[in-house]
Amino acid sequence: MADSKREVERKYEATPETRLPDLTRAAGVSSVVHRGLSELDAVYYDTEDFALAAGSLTLRRRTGGGDAGWHLKFPVSADVRDEIRAPLGDDLPAEFAGLLRSRVRNAKVVPVVRILSARDVHHLLDEDGALLAELSVDEVLAERLTEEGRGTTSAWTELEVELADDVDPAVLDAVERRLRKAGVHSSASPSKLARALAETAPEKRPKARKAGPPRTAGDHVLAYVRRQTEAVVRLDPAVRRDLPDSVHRMRVATRRLRSAFRTYRRILDHTVTDPLRDELKWLAGELGTGRDQEVLDARLRSRVAGLPDTLVLGPVTARLDLASVAAGAGARRRVADVLDSERYLDLLDALDALIEDPPLRRAAAKDPKDELPRAVLKDYARLADRVGHALEQPAGPERDLAMHEARKATKRVRYAADLARPALGAPAKEFSRRMKSVQSVLGDHQDSVMARDALRALAVQAHGAGESAFTWGLLYGREEAAAQARERELPEVWARASLPRLRAALEG
Repeated sequence: MADSKREVERKYEATPETRLPDLTRAAGVSSVVHRGLSELDAVYYDTEDFALAAGSLTLRRRTGGGDAGWHLKFPVSADVRDEIRAPLGDDLPAEFAGLLRSRVRNAKVVPVVRILSARDVHHLLDEDGALLAELSVDEVLAERLTEEGRGTTSAWTELEVELADDVDPAVLDAVERRLRKAGVHSSASPSKLARALAETAPEKRPKARKAGPPRTAGDHVLAYVRRQTEAVVRLDPAVRRDLPDSVHRMRVATRRLRSAFRTYRRILDHTVTDPLRDELKWLAGELGTGRDQEVLDARLRSRVAGLPDTLVLGPVTARLDLASVAAGAGARRRVADVLDSERYLDLLDALDALIEDPPLRRAAAKDPKDELPRAVLKDYARLADRVGHALEQPAGPERDLAMHEARKATKRVRYAADLARPALGAPAKEFSRRMKSVQSVLGDHQDSVMARDALRALAVQAHGAGESAFTWGLLYGREEAAAQARERELPEVWARASLPRLRAALEG
């Protein structure tokens, strides 16, 4: 069974002659204990086109040391990675195969580099003898294992400082200051693998010319599509690991892609993007099952927590727990099945193909300051019609549905403005902010609609079990009042969001 660890470390250049400074002069470090030498033997894996390295992921099988086994590392931020560990075995762990799937698709992972390290370990301790960080000086030998460049080697010495669990990162800063004063400087490579790949490359190929900043309307749309596609791929492992907010963020990325394809049809040929929109809608719907349940569960628990104890009659919390566990387990299984499906992988391949060979139309070559506002304001006009229609409806199901449709249209306008921000600057940012305020009102109203449906179902279940349904009815009434408050708030919020000066600013 795999387990995970948050790894916080910094790497430094060193030589065999490098001598450690007195690190007890670093703030917080009371003593340095030499823990001895160990021999590490690691084989690193990737696809033939190095898809994992492109995403800064590391997959290795290592023997030696205290943590022999399979290790899979995901970047979190500078100096920080999540490391997933599995027991040592000959074959790639099945859990790792799933976590890699969005990157490797149906390609095989093969050995690419073997790295041997002679590690000299020191523990940095505080005044109570507790571990603050582990410092190691590694003598490294890397050997290329791919067919092209097989046998090419590289050797170097490096120094690593890894923070112990739950220790203030300020310790790393203090240690680094002492190292710098001793002439030890940060490594130019983020990892051993990155350095090994660079230094054992079979030949020096001409570097691909980097794309310049977006200039045309098409450049801006494609840059946005690329960012959202990468977000889907990057968040896939987080969703599989059930990390907080990962499903929501992945779902938002799919929605942003759908919105871009719909809004900017003058730039990207809709005959190519329409099928992708359909598949993205399918994916968002599958992801939404679990996410909607999370939002609903949090809302209902908050409402119950806000009641005086005297108004909570019956096993209210227990019934919420039962409903949440049943719905959550089913949703997680469903999402896992979707992410393992060929349909999902085909969608990722199709998005990559669109980015590689974009179906640009004539408007793609136009000035973004002319073309992008045109698209945003067209969506805005559609939104204005939907808000007006919602405000005209009598209270009840018709208004609820109309406000839900307006909410979806608001998201589309906001996403369109977000795409245009790099080109249009502050006006697009302000426009997006105003749209977000409208979306917040409409979103809370829709959450209340969903909560009332759930509360009625819970009341029926409670009544059938012989429990009091009083609390469920009370909560239903409060949700109804909350929805009415949002309905009264909408005209004012919409008026602020629809000021003519915002439209004028967006049009330049």
